[in-house]
Amino acid sequence: MALNCEKGSPGGEPCGDCSSCSRIWAGSTSLDVVEIDAASNRGVDDARDLRERAMYAPSGDERYKVYIVDEAHMLTREAWNALLKILEEPPPRVVFVFATTEPHKIAQAAAPVLSRLQRFDFKRIGPAEIRARLETVLGLEQVKSEPESLTMISRAADGSMRDALSLTDQVLAMGDGVLTAARVRDALGLVPEDEYLVLLDLIAERRAADVFPFVGKLADAGVDFGQFLAGLGDMLRGQLAVNLGGDATDVSDHARKELGARRGRIGAADLLRMLGVMGDSELRFKRSSQQQLLVETMLVRFALMDRTAAVEDMLKALGGSPRGRPTPTLAAPPDSPVRAAPASTEAPPRGPVQARIRADINAVTGRWDDLVTRVRGTGKALLAAALEASSPVAITAKGDLTIELDEPNDFHAKAIEQAKDDVLAILGEWFEGTHGLRLYREEVTPKPRGEPQERPKRMTDAMVKSERLNALRKKDASLDAAIEILDLEMDDRDT
Repeated sequence: MALNCEKGSPGGEPCGDCSSCSRIWAGSTSLDVVEIDAASNRGVDDARDLRERAMYAPSGDERYKVYIVDEAHMLTREAWNALLKILEEPPPRVVFVFATTEPHKIAQAAAPVLSRLQRFDFKRIGPAEIRARLETVLGLEQVKSEPESLTMISRAADGSMRDALSLTDQVLAMGDGVLTAARVRDALGLVPEDEYLVLLDLIAERRAADVFPFVGKLADAGVDFGQFLAGLGDMLRGQLAVNLGGDATDVSDHARKELGARRGRIGAADLLRMLGVMGDSELRFKRSSQQQLLVETMLVRFALMDRTAAVEDMLKALGGSPRGRPTPTLAAPPDSPVRAAPASTEAPPRGPVQARIRADINAVTGRWDDLVTRVRGTGKALLAAALEASSPVAITAKGDLTIELDEPNDFHAKAIEQAKDDVLAILGEWFEGTHGLRLYREEVTPKPRGEPQERPKRMTDAMVKSERLNALRKKDASLDAAIEILDLEMDDRDT
């Protein structure tokens, strides 16, 4: 419009009233402005046709011929090569405009083209600006709206004003002309903020068992788990900001008040680790066909994350004593993660000695995500991916750690085997007495042909209880000690 405005100078602001401006604004046919969809005209023949058409002069001596190529990243490498010459030496008063949302694909297919173009990167519109514009539009249309509804739409628009207006139209079409938060939530499949607050309480109170009915309720309501994780990320980020003394700007006033009341219930370090886990799992989540399962396991990890720290603090407390009180003593079994040792480097005294904390499987599991992040930061992407796809399963009293891959993968196994020393060096900084690393691989020996296969053992109730009890004892050192001292048994009546 600016180049061909009949009243303005080229490059200035278009008047918007002349015949040229009116035709372009209305999307009518214009001899001098041609729009081409590269998604359906992407071949070399289409590019040659465009090149020949560009040789024709505009309709007037003071006008410009403008070719707008939309979805330009869809052009093939051969098509770009056909256009390269005319882009290097364009005819007089001819302008090419290439529009794309994926400029990196153009760089991959036709890097020389970028040096012949002037690039303009348009940024996403902020939620605050989208909300202000929506308020203006709804005011002109005399449509009533709730403030929270505009906040939800502006965040769901993801920086696009057009999407924000389209979403607003969809919500209004479902109701009686009033824009409410409940209708926005129903139309977009969003999770109420109060549900996220319930989830924060669940994580803070370490109620891992309640994760499954919580996620099941979301699944029954038809919630999109991708949007659910996006909302959870906003809520965790808001809680982290409040914990650090800032303000949660991406949530409603009600949620901001509730986050303030929950300040400190979940530590800032744990919130940061949760956000890191969500970021690292994003690509895996998008590719997964079991999204509900991934969400459940992630939330269980969150619920147990603070518990790991609490158990570690409790075990550390066993090694000291308040002022004025005698130092507590304990006798640890040889295979226990808490091993008896002298409190100083001198010869061990006779009699009871003070406990010294060593690495235990619960503590190592709690810092496994930190290990992955640390390794990825050193540039060892393959090793980081291998560790992310594995988990610690056991550690001996001597400090030998055993890890197991979630699924058999020769590349991951080789990466871990070759970098054992690097992994041990990092773990040694965090846990005293970590000396060895072993990758567990289940060896399966096929039986000769013709030999009858062994029938699987039938699991009895007693065997199931025993295995579950052993699993709990491995996860929690304090629970292991309680079971040993009190001779506890598994009770399934309430599970």
